[in-house]
Amino acid sequence: MRLTEKKITAMLRQRGYKLTPQRQAVLNVIALSHDHLTPASLYERVHQEHPGIGLVTIYRTLAILAELGLICEMHAGGNCRSYLLRRPSGHHHHLICSQCGGVVDFTDCDLGELEKRLSAETGFDIEGHLLEFSGLCPSCQRTASA
Repeated sequence: MRLTEKKITAMLRQRGYKLTPQRQAVLNVIALSHDHLTPASLYERVHQEHPGIGLVTIYRTLAILAELGLICEMHAGGNCRSYLLRRPSGHHHHLICSQCGGVVDFTDCDLGELEKRLSAETGFDIEGHLLEFSGLCPSCQRTASA
């Protein structure tokens, strides 16, 4: 499903939210980015065009967009998170460079059997999963070996 402004507006309204100019600005920056954005980097980009938008608005908007499943949240270690607009390809996972913080997305994973087994063994009603691998990207490996 391609997320259009009309679909996003409808999803927000269903949950009692409006597509305010501030939310629209945040969505535009996320939609135009091909990189995972931290709240700080998102704030910098939004603030260039809309200096009246504060960091609290960024965090609140991210929380709403994540709740609605419109963005993908990535945990980059500690309390650091970054965000990317959910793409039509749907579910994906991450390779994260532990040195430079670079992120590579991948979609090829078949965890269905593992989810079924874990659910059967634990009685857990699994609603989803998050898979992230950390290590060194090729660039950081070259730097480390030099």
